[in-house]
Amino acid sequence: MIKDQLAQTIREALLKAKQDGVLALDAIPEIGLEKPKGKSHGDWATSVALGLASSLKMSPLEVAEAIVARLDVGGSLITDVEIAGPGFINLTLQPGWLYEILNQVEQQDTRFGTSEVGCGKRVLLEFVSANPNGPITVAHGRNAAIGDAVYALLTAVGFRVEREHYVNDALNSTQMNNFGKSVFVRYKQVISGTHDPAVEEYEWLYRGDYVLDIAKAIASEHGTKFAAADIDDPATAQTFRQLAQEGMQAEQQSDLEAFGVSFDSWYNESTLHSDGRVKSAINELTSRGHTYEKEGALWFKTTEYGDDKDRVLLRANGTATYLAGDVAYHKDKFERGYDRLIDVWGADHAGYVARAKASAAAMGYDPAKLDILLYQLVRIMKNGEFVKSSKRKGDVLYLKADLIDEIGKDAARFFFLMRSPNTDLDIDLDLAKKTEKDNPVYYVQYAHARIVQTLDKAKSIDGTEMTVMLPADVSLLEQDAEIDLIKKLSDFPDEVALAAADYAPQRVAQYARDLASQFHAFYDLGNRNSELRVVCENPDVRRARVGLVNATRIVLRNALHLLGVSAPDRM
Repeated sequence: MIKDQLAQTIREALLKAKQDGVLALDAIPEIGLEKPKGKSHGDWATSVALGLASSLKMSPLEVAEAIVARLDVGGSLITDVEIAGPGFINLTLQPGWLYEILNQVEQQDTRFGTSEVGCGKRVLLEFVSANPNGPITVAHGRNAAIGDAVYALLTAVGFRVEREHYVNDALNSTQMNNFGKSVFVRYKQVISGTHDPAVEEYEWLYRGDYVLDIAKAIASEHGTKFAAADIDDPATAQTFRQLAQEGMQAEQQSDLEAFGVSFDSWYNESTLHSDGRVKSAINELTSRGHTYEKEGALWFKTTEYGDDKDRVLLRANGTATYLAGDVAYHKDKFERGYDRLIDVWGADHAGYVARAKASAAAMGYDPAKLDILLYQLVRIMKNGEFVKSSKRKGDVLYLKADLIDEIGKDAARFFFLMRSPNTDLDIDLDLAKKTEKDNPVYYVQYAHARIVQTLDKAKSIDGTEMTVMLPADVSLLEQDAEIDLIKKLSDFPDEVALAAADYAPQRVAQYARDLASQFHAFYDLGNRNSELRVVCENPDVRRARVGLVNATRIVLRNALHLLGVSAPDRM
């Protein structure tokens, strides 16, 4: 990439300055490069002189002058250099680097924007992890979109990523027991064809329509097999808890598949209890001196690792807390040998971050290898008002029924990923349905469709596929709009790398919007001036512009792919 070439050129200038005795460098630093805000400041800028000035006991200007004096200006790469402000070095490059970008895009095609930064390191990415007692909610949907996009980004930069869904089905879970009982009540209602209104008064009853759906599925498969079962019989409770969980997980998987999300593994919390790993983890914490007994309970000294107070591992009645299972789960993750662990959690779990880090450190693992990505609240708007009740008669909004069925997978994913996970998100259903530029996902997808139509038109004139690799003099692309578009294409690999490093898929969403905007501006300019049209009269210019447009198609498609959004040929 051009950025790497520039960084190497600056490193060589620093090395020369060191060898000449001008800069007393202990080591050559990493070279940071960024795009200047204004065109008059060149193509790239570096603040390396400012960073070195203090340690060298020189002014930034002196350091910058030493570097600039040893740059190969006027050669094959740099055509002009300027020292600006307190010591910024602005670099203007030879036009050839831009045109080479077009060849790189076409040659690499689906690989353009990818890299091997991750060096094949193994990552376990755990996300969604919804309790198996209800459908995937809109909040889970944001988790799913973020997790799946982070998976795509990390994979794109060379990590080997595995996706895991942690099923919270602990054996002593009151929630799961009540869910199973609720399904049994509805099952009895289905097979009898009658309904006792008194059951609606049960405090533990799950009332969503999805409970009835699961009960109907059980009745369809098993008929009246459980007609004589007693709800207070532990065997009945266990049977229906298992049947309810299986039915709910099947629905969750179906909802996630409709959202374009899949997992490499579904890990059941219950196995940690049944095979003794929770007990083993608690014993290990105790043997390491990280627990104590108080009021009949066993406590974990999480305050030793930055938590605001110590936490209970075993209650006075001997049952393990959720934290105990979480300790065992993260211990298991580390033991599986991953180089990095990533958890995607809702902001309501922010208090668990210190505890998770504490459990890693207390077990002797490096807590820095555990990254926890938090995301904020999601609200749905329709007709100018916030939607508060679900179509499925629950008190939460569901991903499939209340979002995907309303606006489609693509719009749902794009809206989820437009904002930083750290910010609250409002999704306007009316806006998401508009076929106008105000709708961001439509605007981006329309740019891709517009490009495909343009390429089809060029093909009908020239009778062949037009790409950069065919004879084309791309140096004919001299208009500001053309140059700006190529520069935007050149930004893509860096945007992918930065988005992956920061777990920030919103960077790619914003890049896609910016690229679409620049393409539309470029295209509309041609509509206003026939000499600037893509499919123009001059065959040489037409070839060059079609090559540029094709490169834009590739990059826009690649960006959308990272977000899990389709790139349609027609709108």
